[in-house]
Amino acid sequence: MTKRNPSRPSPGRAGVLVLAAAAAIAPAGCAVPTLVGGMAESYKRTSTHSIPSEYDGLKDKSFAVIVAAERMIQSSRPQEVARLTTLITERLITSADAAGVVPPSVVLGYQYNHPRWVTMTYDELAEEFGVERLVYVDLYEFRLNDPGNAYLWGGLAAATVGVVEADGPLGDEFVYSKQISVHFPDEDGYGPTDYTGAQIAAVLEKRFVDRLTWLFYDHQEPYYPDY
Repeated sequence: MTKRNPSRPSPGRAGVLVLAAAAAIAPAGCAVPTLVGGMAESYKRTSTHSIPSEYDGLKDKSFAVIVAAERMIQSSRPQEVARLTTLITERLITSADAAGVVPPSVVLGYQYNHPRWVTMTYDELAEEFGVERLVYVDLYEFRLNDPGNAYLWGGLAAATVGVVEADGPLGDEFVYSKQISVHFPDEDGYGPTDYTGAQIAAVLEKRFVDRLTWLFYDHQEPYYPDY
């Protein structure tokens, strides 16, 4: 009869040891992708990434920003055209590498003193201001409440922005255009006890100016933007 070496594990015991080792390793291996994915997701939630411009034709060119607003907006918020004209122009002159700009006060003064400017063609306006690019903002919505609901905030700003290249073959047509729409608050149910009207308008303006001007220069945006 052959004697079994007590120091060598039997085939059954060896199999149990292999299975136990595999069981110990497998969860750790599966957890690595999950851990890395979780870290990447956490990084994205608190970080930004680079977004290229959609139109870079303001670079080394002179430009003017002109804002046209619906009559209802002019009536309910008479200051909005001036504020947006100023904010958009100031952002673009510091970020879009343009060669020159018509000051907002000059544009607004021209609109005030020439009420028939709305009947002029785009190339006529560009020629009047002496610029190579005209950034035209057609503001068709700027409100703080949903229609018929004066008790809760429902801010919305929306416009079409277009660019005219006065020195190009299509001087009276947009060579680039985009719809812009932002809102605030991000959730329903907020009223005057939560925010003032001035706060709602200020956030709308910032979001609107961000979204509009970001079209013209490379910039950083959150991975998960609120607007």
